[in-house]
Amino acid sequence: MKKKFLHWIESGTPWIWANAGAVTICLLMVVGLLLVLTVKGMVHFWPADVVRADYSPPSQSSEVQSIEIIGEFVESERVPASQIIFSGIPVDASADYYERNLVKLGNRDLTGSDFSWVLTDFLHDLEYPQNVVVLERMEWGNFYGFLTEVIEDGESVVSVAGGNSDNEIWQAFLERLDRPIKLRKQILEIEKQEIGRINYEVERLRLRQRRLELDGKDTPQAITEIEAERVILDENYEILQSELVNLYTSIDRDKVVFMAAEEQRVEFEVADVVRAYRPNTMHLGNKLVTYASKLKEFLTTGPREANTEGGIYPAIFGTVMMVLLMSVFVTPFGVVAAIYLREYARQGFVTRAIRIAVNNLAGVPSIVYGVFGLGFFIYFIGGEIDQALYPESLPAPTFGTPGILWASLTLALLTVPVVIVATEEGLARIPRSVREGSLALGATKFETLWRVVLPMASPAMMTGLILAVARAAGEVAPLMLVGVVKLAPSLPMDGNYPYLHLDQKFMHLGFHIYDVGFQSPNVEAARPLVYATALLLVVVIAILNLSAVSIRNRLREKYKALDV
Repeated sequence: MKKKFLHWIESGTPWIWANAGAVTICLLMVVGLLLVLTVKGMVHFWPADVVRADYSPPSQSSEVQSIEIIGEFVESERVPASQIIFSGIPVDASADYYERNLVKLGNRDLTGSDFSWVLTDFLHDLEYPQNVVVLERMEWGNFYGFLTEVIEDGESVVSVAGGNSDNEIWQAFLERLDRPIKLRKQILEIEKQEIGRINYEVERLRLRQRRLELDGKDTPQAITEIEAERVILDENYEILQSELVNLYTSIDRDKVVFMAAEEQRVEFEVADVVRAYRPNTMHLGNKLVTYASKLKEFLTTGPREANTEGGIYPAIFGTVMMVLLMSVFVTPFGVVAAIYLREYARQGFVTRAIRIAVNNLAGVPSIVYGVFGLGFFIYFIGGEIDQALYPESLPAPTFGTPGILWASLTLALLTVPVVIVATEEGLARIPRSVREGSLALGATKFETLWRVVLPMASPAMMTGLILAVARAAGEVAPLMLVGVVKLAPSLPMDGNYPYLHLDQKFMHLGFHIYDVGFQSPNVEAARPLVYATALLLVVVIAILNLSAVSIRNRLREKYKALDV
């Protein structure tokens, strides 16, 4: 028996099973993490039913005060009675546990907080009213209440007091809801696109005039031309400004009156509403449509309410654009360095020292690269560029300030060791006979390298790029110093010349997760967005990596016949 056991050990079978078990555990952990992110994040967009109940928590006084609550049940948990007593609620100490529910009450403008814990034992008269309305607003988060009146131009159109039914009031509200949404889009287009373009051109004229003054070429004729262009821009601005005034006047036409919890009467403008629905009357199909609409808003719009509402499109755009720029920078530099070390450099002490240095660079903390990027790229190179090319903008910096260009270069420097090592390994795997055969046919060393060696090593280059993208897309620490911001007013790519603005700051999914998760004033509202954004970051990295893997596989199949 002992011999069989020793033979089994020596055969290597236990190590195979151990490796298989380790891989299985890792896969289960990854799948579990993705499931947690999906469930915790995606459930946030589901239009949950809204409950109305009376809550009568015990108090120190003899009188029991009942509070009306309207909201969504978010989660529940069991807590020890001692913890409840310690929080100041005089419950029965003989009970072991109490169940409590986290309720999203919304109406932050009325209560100051839109989440609250309530004890299940003291909830009674629970009901799900058909006419309760959920509003998603531009400010103050969600609102829960009952629609009682619609006002147009100061006159009541339909109301409960006027004898109108809930459905009639709801339909009148929906008819007026689409109008401000369309007007808001027109206002946004004028403010961001047309007026933004005029402001951009006005600033370019100012800088052009300043440049002429510095060069001593500010002749009366040149100044007159600039003033003529400025007059045209001012006229266009006045026209757009008058259109904006008319749109703002028109958008404030309609108002609605709601009855919130505890019979609080609330009146606000329809233009402040982003989305309205009655979840308790919606069937599964309507809820799926609303869910898709909210998910689309999350993916295609900008954030609002301290990044706890709205979407994260600027962060998605900034992350993808930074990774693409980083790839453009890191690939040629890493490949050229690997080619030199493998094909041209004399293999001696210096070359070995360089390889050791490259390997050590891969272990340097990322924040060190951020400090280096801030000092070298921004303060030194960026400052020199401003002095040489943009003196008219000084003292306001153009490239001497954090931006997407410097962030991409910093991450390229951070990931270049990965590309160098992967490319070197690919070059080392190519047989020497292939090179010698090409040289024997009359090709030069460069031609051999360009037409034979590099194509065969291209899958290894793509492997290095995949590893670089996977690391760079999730880095946050260096980006905080070299370009990423909490909220960017505009994308680094737009319709204004030169279209791609490498000097602008940008948003990033990784930093957005940090900001929402740890800097948000509303922790409960931010928590599901942290999960959703983390899941989206994983998806973005996976899409970028799968694209690179697809290219690598095609290259591998293309040059498969050359393998020896």
